[in-house]
Amino acid sequence: MIANKTFDEIKIGDAASLERTLTKRDVDMFAVISGDMNPTHLSDEYAQMLLERQKVSGHSMWGGALISSLLGNDLPGPGTVYRSQHLEFHGVLELDDTVTVSIVVKEKLAEGQIVVFACRAVNQRNEEIITGTAEVRAPRRKATGQGVAAHDLTYHARHAFRDLIAKVQAADPISVAVAHPCSRNALEGAIDAAQADIIEPVLIGPQDRIQRLADELEIDIAPYELVNTRHSHNSAAEAVALCRGGRSEALMKGSLHTDEFMSAVVKKETGLRTAARISHVFILDIPTYPRPLFLSDAAINIYPDLEDKIHIVNNAVGLAHDLGITTPKVAILSAVETINPKIPSTLEAASLCKMADRGQIKGAILDGPLAFDNAISKEAATIKGIQSEVAGQADIFIVPDLEAGNMLAKQLTYLIDADAAGIVAGARVPIILTSRADSPRGRLTSCAVAAAVVHARRAHPGGIQDKV
Repeated sequence: MIANKTFDEIKIGDAASLERTLTKRDVDMFAVISGDMNPTHLSDEYAQMLLERQKVSGHSMWGGALISSLLGNDLPGPGTVYRSQHLEFHGVLELDDTVTVSIVVKEKLAEGQIVVFACRAVNQRNEEIITGTAEVRAPRRKATGQGVAAHDLTYHARHAFRDLIAKVQAADPISVAVAHPCSRNALEGAIDAAQADIIEPVLIGPQDRIQRLADELEIDIAPYELVNTRHSHNSAAEAVALCRGGRSEALMKGSLHTDEFMSAVVKKETGLRTAARISHVFILDIPTYPRPLFLSDAAINIYPDLEDKIHIVNNAVGLAHDLGITTPKVAILSAVETINPKIPSTLEAASLCKMADRGQIKGAILDGPLAFDNAISKEAATIKGIQSEVAGQADIFIVPDLEAGNMLAKQLTYLIDADAAGIVAGARVPIILTSRADSPRGRLTSCAVAAAVVHARRAHPGGIQDKV
């Protein structure tokens, strides 16, 4: 139900606020809608050339538009007519900044039923970005009815990762061994998560190189432990040793090759293996899908057989449990929804589902084989005569092989702007396996996922598979 305040109901000092995080998609869409195609908002190269900034920034009037939305949606709300505004812009809107916009009633003018608001916007560091005033004509009538269904106009509001980050921030930070953070993305990713009170990083790598990089980026790493190593191979071994010895509760990949990093993880005598096979899980927040989607395996197991897929399913289900999904629904994907002996993935899907029926796989509801359309759309499944508890409401997708999974994850990320986090499961500790192309937001969210796993294990010790 929509609500508003009429002129007579509004009092001096009434206030409202909202919080939004600026994404690249926000910048691009604002450029298209407003027609402001200033390349310093769209290209890092132009931002560096014309403004001497390292990366693009948001349009200042994106912040102004947030003030407008607050007035129109909340106070006074529907029926408000904008009369004038005066804004001063004090700082830059950086990508991934979380902006808090607030308005306060400072004056009421009976003639014309005018209300004057003091307006302010600050970023997550409480730095002022916008200050000013807005003058509106308040509604004369109370709003009634259901309003307009937002999903008819826009993508669904993303909240899964926001809520996850807020949840882990409310708990103690976890200790994370960061292997070889010798690139900008690797070091910034760890420090961003530390400054967000999610992790306490132990930086492991050549001390002089890390310090030089931190100085170049103007990052203060003095508060964090730094373990000096000779090279990337040594960094991976030391990071794994910290986790194996219990000093760190999670492991994070820095700027070294994944093969080199994972080889230290899987070593039988000194690594982090358990009785489970290690697998990777993407967690995706997709604009057109109403719940977080777990996708596995798209990064570790190239051509998994049935035995491998049992571990892949169990790892993904365990991760879903750690993130609060008590009975996840698992779609086993293939090219078709029928069992075909010529397509091995359909036979493996059927076997996995029967194992779940017999209690060999627990804690989830499985269905498969399902083609992608049947898994993602209840309507598509109904048209094809498929009766399924999973179709259209799957929490987990298990893909046939790494190639299919990797392409699907990247299609969702790049074509429909899904946010993605990534975790390696099945080891003694959660492993944050990031890519050089990951956004700072993706790295932060991956750290939040790892923290959630650690907190869940603290609350329910003994849930990790027996070690080998």
